[in-house]
Amino acid sequence: MDLTLNEKTAFVAGSTQGIGKAVAIEMANQGARLILIARNEKKLIEVRDELNAINPIDHKIIVADFSDPVSLQSILERELKEEKEIHILVNNTGGPPAGKASDARLDEFREAFEMHLVCNHILATRMVPLMKKAGYGRIINVISTSVKQPLPNLGVSNTIRGAVANWAKTLANELGEFNITVNNVLPGPTNTVRLEAIADRKSKASGKSVEEVITDMGNATPMKRVGQPEEVANAICFLASPAASYINGINLPVDGGRTACL
Repeated sequence: MDLTLNEKTAFVAGSTQGIGKAVAIEMANQGARLILIARNEKKLIEVRDELNAINPIDHKIIVADFSDPVSLQSILERELKEEKEIHILVNNTGGPPAGKASDARLDEFREAFEMHLVCNHILATRMVPLMKKAGYGRIINVISTSVKQPLPNLGVSNTIRGAVANWAKTLANELGEFNITVNNVLPGPTNTVRLEAIADRKSKASGKSVEEVITDMGNATPMKRVGQPEEVANAICFLASPAASYINGINLPVDGGRTACL
C-alpha cells in the first residue's frame, strides 16, 4: 500500500496550529513539499522551520486572510505564478462562532459563507488546472460531523458546513474523470484552539471548569476522550495518498464514534 507523498506538492490552509499544522508535519514526514497559508506570518515561518528540519525541500509560506476573498485571489495569482504542479489541497479554516441559528445575524451567515465555501472554491479553482496537468489531484476539506448530525448551539457552523459538504460532493462528480478526488474529513471533538474556545463558552454558561467541559465532550464519544490533531491528520494524509485512489465524494468522520448515524 503506497502511503508516501514523495514528489508531491501539498497546499495546506490554516497550517499554523491544530489540525492544519498536524497535517503539514505528517505530509512532510511522508515526503511532500508543503505550501502553507495562514494569517500569521511569524507562526508560518515557525512551522516552515519545523518542516525543514523534517525534510528540507523548499517549503513555501503564503500570508493571507480568508475574511477577504478578493485579496486572497490576487495573492494566490502572485504567489503561485511559478508553480508548475500542485497535487494536494487541504481546505481547513477555523469554524464560525458558537450560537443559535435563530439568533444569528445575516452578516454572520454571509461572513462564514465567504470564509469557508467561497475561499475553498477560490483555492480549488486555482489548484485544479495544476492537478489536471499533474494527472493527480486530492482535494480534502476539513469540516465537521455536523454535516451528518447538526450540533447544538452551532447554528451558523452547521449551515455553512453542510453547504461545503454538498459543494465538495458536486466537485467530486465533476473531477473524478481527471484522477482528482474530493473528500471531506469530519473531526469530532479534537484538542484544538477551537475546542478550547467552545469549552470556555460552555464553562461560563454551566459553571463547570474548562477541563470538566472537555472531559464531558470526550465522554460523549464511545472512546471516552477527545481526539488529537494528529489522529485527524492521519486520515487526511491517507486520503491524500496514492492508496486512496478510488475513494471519492465521501464524508469521513474522525470522531471516536460520536456521530449517531452511519
